[in-house]
Amino acid sequence: MRIILRAPAKINWILSVVGKRADGYHEIVSPMQYVSIFDTLSFEKADEIELSSDLEIPVEENLVYRAAVLLKNFASYEGGARISLKKEIPAAAGLGGGSSDAAFTLIGLDRLWGLHLDEKQLMDLGLRIGSDVPFFMGGPFSIAEGRGERLTPLKTSGSLSLLLVKPPTGVSAAWAYSLCLPELTKRSLDIKLFCQALDRKDFASLRHMVFNDLEAGVIREYPVVAEIKKMLTENGAVLSSMSGSGPTVFGVFRSEEDARKASVTMKDYWCRIAKTLDRHERWES
Repeated sequence: MRIILRAPAKINWILSVVGKRADGYHEIVSPMQYVSIFDTLSFEKADEIELSSDLEIPVEENLVYRAAVLLKNFASYEGGARISLKKEIPAAAGLGGGSSDAAFTLIGLDRLWGLHLDEKQLMDLGLRIGSDVPFFMGGPFSIAEGRGERLTPLKTSGSLSLLLVKPPTGVSAAWAYSLCLPELTKRSLDIKLFCQALDRKDFASLRHMVFNDLEAGVIREYPVVAEIKKMLTENGAVLSSMSGSGPTVFGVFRSEEDARKASVTMKDYWCRIAKTLDRHERWES
């Protein structure tokens, strides 16, 4: 039996930091959505857990490996799995690639090993790996609250064309959150109005609604993020914002053709055209 899964990236339409918790994590409110850039994971049964990956970090630090070991120990499963990971989502980019990989590893191995754990059990395990992992089990479009573990599904119709641009640097989420100042967290947030504007493609309203409380701190250290935002809007984006803890910036365009034209000006950076997703087929085979 061989299982192949496509693990999507995400963007944070809004990232509102509303306080710091006693456990050291930050309290957030964030509508998040899958986008059409995918890592590919394949799973086959084996005696031990084996991981091959094109990510240049030690295997033991890879969130896929950590998720597999966590699930094996939790379920007292005696066998293992041969896992292959092919990356398309850049690391430390604010697009949730590692968290998505971990989430879909838990989903894939639950099926491969015949464990039949329920969604809450898998989400609880995922939260032990990273704050964004539960979202990738519940997507494609949800509002995440708490440290990211409280999810409310949102509905949207259709998709939007995006251009994702990442400068040649990585950003640690812990570092980005450490720079977030309390005075940056006071903007009002009306999720119902936001979803209505997204459905209507009311870009004028969305421009005033989309924000990221981590953006200012990251820009102080990496001004290139502000430069990319400016380049995107100058080249036809109806709005632009940093995703997650950055440094990737997404621009929203009226059409894929507009996004493609803008991508020509971004040759100095990692750059991908993508669509927001309102559904996602997990199983490739």
